[in-house]
Amino acid sequence: MDAVDEKIIAELTRNARISHSELAGKVLLSRNAVRQRIERLERQGHIAGYTIVRAGDDTGNVVSALVLVYRQDRMRGGDVLAALKRVPEVVICEILSGDFDIVVRLEAASLERIRGIWEDIAKMPGVRDTVTALTLSSVANRPRARPSSTAPA
Repeated sequence: MDAVDEKIIAELTRNARISHSELAGKVLLSRNAVRQRIERLERQGHIAGYTIVRAGDDTGNVVSALVLVYRQDRMRGGDVLAALKRVPEVVICEILSGDFDIVVRLEAASLERIRGIWEDIAKMPGVRDTVTALTLSSVANRPRARPSSTAPA
């Protein structure tokens, strides 16, 4: 990743809806070159996805919860992960070390929807048990920091 890629990512971070033409003007490349670089950054995992912000997110009208999942078999529990990926309200799904196997962060429009998803997770073949905690308030919610290439080792 070079300095132009960094500029592209910085501009997309400021405004993910910027057109390729406008972005090209900001980084001094052709529109086609910008498109090709964005596609390469996506393939390489530097751009891993796009975020949808639903109405009400900024006013706190979204209910969120953490669900800790115990699987029957940690090594062969891929079906559980595949099923969780298909639930639109799953915004984070990470495999853990330690007592729990998976942590899932849910964001939904209502407590009833959270309860319904929790029931679906608990019934999944391969899930042994769950522990759920509702989020009462958010203290910090910031984008992941990218490691600096100039940071001391």
